[in-house]
Amino acid sequence: MERQLEHPDFLFEISWEICNKVGGIYTVLSTKSGLLYNTFGDSQIYIGPDVWMETTQTPDFEEDKELFKTWTTKAHADGLLFRIGRWQVPGKPIVILVDFRQYFQNRNVIFAEYWEKYKLDSLSGGWDYIEPVMFGYAAAKVIESFYNFNISASDTIMAQFHEWMSGMGILYLKDKLPQISTIFTTHATIMGRCIAGNCLPLYKDLYNVNPDDLANRFNIRAKYSMEKLSVTLCDVFTTVSELTSNECKAFYKRSADVILPNGFDRSLSPDINYCDGLRKDAKKTILNVASAMCNETFSEDTHIILTSGRYEFHNKGIDMFIDVLGKLNTCDIKENLIAVIAVPANSKGPVYELKEKLSGNKDVVVSEKRMTHEIRHANSDAILNACDRNNLYNDSGSKVKVMFIPVYLNGDDGIFNMSYYKLLSGADLSVFASYYEPWGYTPLESIAYSVPTVTSNLSGFGKWIEGTGAAKEQGVCILNRNDDNYDEAAKNLLTYIKDFFVAYNKDEQAKIRENAFKTSDGFLWDTLLDNYFKAYKAALNISLGRESLYKDRVLDYETAVEEDLSLTAPVWRKVYVKQALPECLKALRKLSMNFWWSWNHEAEKMFRSINPERWEELQHNPIAIIESLSVKEIEELENDASFRESLDNVFQEFYSYMEQGKKKKDPSIAYFSMEYGIHNSLKIFSGGLGMLAGDYLKEMSDCNVNITGIGLMYRYGYFKQSLNPDG
Repeated sequence: MERQLEHPDFLFEISWEICNKVGGIYTVLSTKSGLLYNTFGDSQIYIGPDVWMETTQTPDFEEDKELFKTWTTKAHADGLLFRIGRWQVPGKPIVILVDFRQYFQNRNVIFAEYWEKYKLDSLSGGWDYIEPVMFGYAAAKVIESFYNFNISASDTIMAQFHEWMSGMGILYLKDKLPQISTIFTTHATIMGRCIAGNCLPLYKDLYNVNPDDLANRFNIRAKYSMEKLSVTLCDVFTTVSELTSNECKAFYKRSADVILPNGFDRSLSPDINYCDGLRKDAKKTILNVASAMCNETFSEDTHIILTSGRYEFHNKGIDMFIDVLGKLNTCDIKENLIAVIAVPANSKGPVYELKEKLSGNKDVVVSEKRMTHEIRHANSDAILNACDRNNLYNDSGSKVKVMFIPVYLNGDDGIFNMSYYKLLSGADLSVFASYYEPWGYTPLESIAYSVPTVTSNLSGFGKWIEGTGAAKEQGVCILNRNDDNYDEAAKNLLTYIKDFFVAYNKDEQAKIRENAFKTSDGFLWDTLLDNYFKAYKAALNISLGRESLYKDRVLDYETAVEEDLSLTAPVWRKVYVKQALPECLKALRKLSMNFWWSWNHEAEKMFRSINPERWEELQHNPIAIIESLSVKEIEELENDASFRESLDNVFQEFYSYMEQGKKKKDPSIAYFSMEYGIHNSLKIFSGGLGMLAGDYLKEMSDCNVNITGIGLMYRYGYFKQSLNPDG
């Protein structure tokens, strides 16, 4: 009978949004983590980017150096840079945050290798491509290290990569460890997002699109190439909706093997009774802010309608929402309506007058009547310009008032000081008239908080609801949209909003809120997680065909038992000891940490003499060559009188140089440059300008001039060495 596996012994999930709250993928991964932990425990490991490496505290992350301590020590000794700990979300799963900056200096070599192997086209990729691709590469190397150290002959291992930003990991494992089964999940295609975002028709000509031509046109060729290869080379390909699967079939000639609709954890949202109490508090806060902002009082009967999400003006249907508000403002409606647009933008902080008035200074008159927080480049802001076109100025005669909240609502914004979910619960109705929405968490979050919602059939969530045959009375209204019916869809949206607030009385609205909450039960992870297990099973059983590739498979376990080796054979463990230099060589470390050596011929000659071949392999990097020394090599240097003499002479010259640096005289000079070519191991230059600036600083240092070079801080600069003669 052919062997079948249900799920792996070890599961890795890799995403740019792990411990990095950027968008909806963070919500997907964090809300299902608790239930997955019930199945896998500490055998499930998340890998995310250590984008917080320069800060003292990482949100949602608690480091734990005891986790996989022996392997971690070995991996660090091998040059892998990461922190390990627990993600502070349900289940508190293990998470590894990788520092991928060390690979930047070799990125061109890496890109050339993967062009030769897979035709990965990285030529046009900017830093928004390079950073995530190096992250995917680093994540795969961590998995490789874990596999080589921890996986036994009978264990299976799987890696699920989310979005093209982690796709390099699939390519790496395909090449280095093809026995590891891989799943690729795309939550939105780079091509679909660009077509829709540029207001081009996507759906009616979907299968006539030439993605190669459009990738060049939109300047996304590198990202497109990575996404295409990830879809093609993974064992199991998944998307979050049928809509996205159709896009991939058109663009990449492969539809999804399994659809993974997004769900949520009921424990993270309140029950229906708590929603009612939350709603009263949130509505009161919204009305207080609106009253202060518009300099008029709003009663408890004021209607509140809300839209939110990422600032994709056309894709998210924000354009239609504002156009409908403009039409609604000309209608004969009895009660005031406050339209909340909670879309993070380039904010500069709270509107000062508004903050003052909310703090109790009632004499303040707020001049900014539409925004709760100031934004940069307000004159060119799409939301504000759309409000202008629709005569939505929040003057005293208008029934519709717009409240633009251009910040993330994390509870400390200075105006509301509450989370987005609490603010959301104060709305009577939410609207997400999306044109391009692969899934759509915002309408799902709405009904989970007992807020009826409008979404569209061009969102994955809306498509799923449409398939269930749910009616508007169940809390979700599906707006029919296509490439050509903007005006018709806007008219239908206007009709529904008017009906909701006019035709339905308070009791009917309350019943719809209750129904919306019940509808959200169909999207609990308890049910939807089964789709993930289908994907796991499919990927694992594909990898069974590569079973012979697993390390240690040559060990016949049954034979070992028969020979009773389990009782007689010792179990060997490797112990890794961190390198330490003897006293007579400690000057090497100090010299390596100051770039003075790079223009002192004797110093460079001394480092080269340690191992000339390795010096070339490590690209003339003294830190790297010191770290590469074995215990035997250190002993040889310690006993090499000629080398010790050379080291003593170089260090004495360095010491004198540094002492002289303490005698610099004024004036102090600031030298500005975009780049500095000090040495190849410090990757902060690209051409002749950098070489000139670097030589200038070296000369000024030798002349003992009090000068400070000021340039760009490249966030992922790897080596922190000193140029200043003061050390």
